[in-house]
Amino acid sequence: MSTTPLHPKLAEITQRIIERSRPTREKYLAKIRSAKQVGKLERNQLGCSNLAHGYASMPKTIKIEMLQESVPNLGIVTTYNDMVSAHQPFKDFPDWIKDEALKNNATAQVAGGAPAMCDGITQGYEGMELSLFSRDVIAMSTAVAMSHQMFDGGLYMGVCDKIVPGLMIGALSFGHLPGIFLPAGPMNSGIGNKEKARTRQLFAEGKVGRDALLASEMGSYHSPGTCTFYGTANSNQMMMELMGVHLPTAAFVHPYTDLREALTRYGAAHLARGIRNGTAKPFGEMLTEKSFINALIGLMATGGSTNHTMHLVAMARAAGVILNWDDFDKISSIIPLLIRVYPNGKADVNHFTAAGGLPFVIRELLDAGLLHDDVDTVVGHGMRHYTQEPFLIDGNLEWRDAPAESGNDDILRKADNPFSPDGGLRLMKGNIGRAVMKVSAVQDQFRVIEAPAIVFNDQREVLAAFDRGELERDFICVVRYQGPRANGMPELHKLTPPLGILQDRGFKVALLTDGRMSGASGKVPAAIHMSPEALMGGDIAKIRTGDMIRLDSFTGDLNVLVTEAEWVAREHEQIDLSANQHGCGRELFAGFRSMTSSAETGAMSFGGDFA
Repeated sequence: MSTTPLHPKLAEITQRIIERSRPTREKYLAKIRSAKQVGKLERNQLGCSNLAHGYASMPKTIKIEMLQESVPNLGIVTTYNDMVSAHQPFKDFPDWIKDEALKNNATAQVAGGAPAMCDGITQGYEGMELSLFSRDVIAMSTAVAMSHQMFDGGLYMGVCDKIVPGLMIGALSFGHLPGIFLPAGPMNSGIGNKEKARTRQLFAEGKVGRDALLASEMGSYHSPGTCTFYGTANSNQMMMELMGVHLPTAAFVHPYTDLREALTRYGAAHLARGIRNGTAKPFGEMLTEKSFINALIGLMATGGSTNHTMHLVAMARAAGVILNWDDFDKISSIIPLLIRVYPNGKADVNHFTAAGGLPFVIRELLDAGLLHDDVDTVVGHGMRHYTQEPFLIDGNLEWRDAPAESGNDDILRKADNPFSPDGGLRLMKGNIGRAVMKVSAVQDQFRVIEAPAIVFNDQREVLAAFDRGELERDFICVVRYQGPRANGMPELHKLTPPLGILQDRGFKVALLTDGRMSGASGKVPAAIHMSPEALMGGDIAKIRTGDMIRLDSFTGDLNVLVTEAEWVAREHEQIDLSANQHGCGRELFAGFRSMTSSAETGAMSFGGDFA
């Protein structure tokens, strides 16, 4: 075990975050501590009529247990549906949990459900404009479920993009209770990511038909489980490991395996035992500033999703911890990139796991002094627990040390031989505002671009211009009025194939937007999440077609090349957004759009105690 001291810059950044967060963190801790029931279980505060309603649907054998004041009751919050492949495996989890709880002198109930939508289904269509704020709906759904005050701990079941952050925000609103997050795991590997991307590009060029495209997509997304590329969903799972709310190395075990069932059952039993013996820490106290910083470090070490420049900020704020994009940028500068998984490489998360996976990454970071070990987790103090992986031996779980060497240096490397000396995330800033860029998959020759802007107000306008052959040139594609307040900040995945084609044809191209690109950000430089967004007075609304823009992702500079006097005097161009306000349920989200904060502060529609 290494005794390497913490990297001095990481120590400095951590202390700055702790000091910045002190007022809001203290307020949060006081709030959850005032909610805690001292010396009794949560439901014992309820009146007899209230309890009778909570017990009514339970079998008599369970009621007998629940009537005992010393028997803890676990609340299950599920995001099961059988449309989202990653969430379909949750169907059986409640039965396993209830069975295991009884074996450990506890009970369990499904406290409630939360919606789980799929960005892969809605991308490019109106439903995507509900996606970002589905996170806040999930947070509220989680709070509604737990608000019955029948539960002494929470078991939170979620995987995908907005679902895990929403569950975490909801769980932290009940931070006086302990909890565990239970993942479902990735699907088996299908068609290789390189072949899938190739078919998409051929379709965009009109060289193959829809039948070939659909066959390729179904060969890739083909079974229950998380999509296997390293996007937002799998970045979620990584962060839950780095925050210590999963059982060690639970993230990437396949669904419908004996090991997955054993881990789920163990999670329920472990929480029940921890509540009974007093070792299960309240969630909001267990997760500290260092827990969220560890998640941020993991994001950089693995080249994770840019969506978490919003979601991690929002989750942290729910616990009174204040992160900003300067923190992302500074931590990225000292954290080596240790994995290459699509879209930053050819491999998928299954290949990564086989090569050594997250326990290997966590050990390397700890041994290099680049991760906080002095944190609490659901399995005890310290991140060393997460340098082990589970095996099912004669029906029993055993955790063993991660392999000493990577199984494939093209996928996973040690900290002293990284793919890159930094995490590949850049804070871009200049006279337009502040944005983020994921550069880990962008080749060096494309990382500096000076070209004229072509301004669009919708991704469909870009696709139409591409189809008309109007984009065969060097240019920076500016897509504005795509922020949270304008239209819910949809992901702009449809732009990836045409911009990639233009880059492959030898043109210098880049994307600049106040919208999202998510974990699928790839080889084309994309300065995204521009803040302030156009509708909040952001200067992206000042850009005109023909303006020269310089984007330098080495230095982080992003500027429109006009004189300061001209830029200050220029008006913000306003557009008609009425078409974004109705249809496909969008009218129901008007309140979310009107109240949301900026992307840099988490795009949260909550006010009040949320920092």
